Amino acid sequence: AGPKLIEYNVRFGDPECQVLMRRLDEDLLPLLRDVAAGALVDRPLAWSADAAACVVLAADGYPGAYEKGSTVRGVDAAEALPGVVVFHAGTRRDGAALRAAGGRVLNVTAVGASLEEALARAYAGVDAVDWPAGFHRRDIGWRAAGGPAPRPAAGAL
Repeated sequence: AGPKLIEYNVRFGDPECQVLMRRLDEDLLPLLRDVAAGALVDRPLAWSADAAACVVLAADGYPGAYEKGSTVRGVDAAEALPGVVVFHAGTRRDGAALRAAGGRVLNVTAVGASLEEALARAYAGVDAVDWPAGFHRRDIGWRAAGGPAPRPAAGAL
């Protein structure tokens, strides 16, 4: 009798949560305090009107067997782009080098005035990351954006 919600991931490491955090238009800490005090139900949240999109960069082989330790470059270049924030899901520092340390390694999240703009910014951020041992999907959001199905690019799933 209608749609049913099976699962919704809201851990801070999940892309579903990260796009919401990018749209939250107020400080998170007071909200968490209100939740702990049972007072959040009495106050509306402030949300940005911007759209948000997230593209996951995963290690080759994920979700199956994958290798750890490959070098990831270009995160600073991605974050220098307008509206782009890169969340680290499976990385570690090795001196000055950033290394892959998990299956889902980076979540490139972007905001924009429209979903199309947010997606374009997220993919520009993905393209700025230099990580030959990883892959990503190029079909994120195309249905919601109303565009044609994208063609797979080299290095994409």
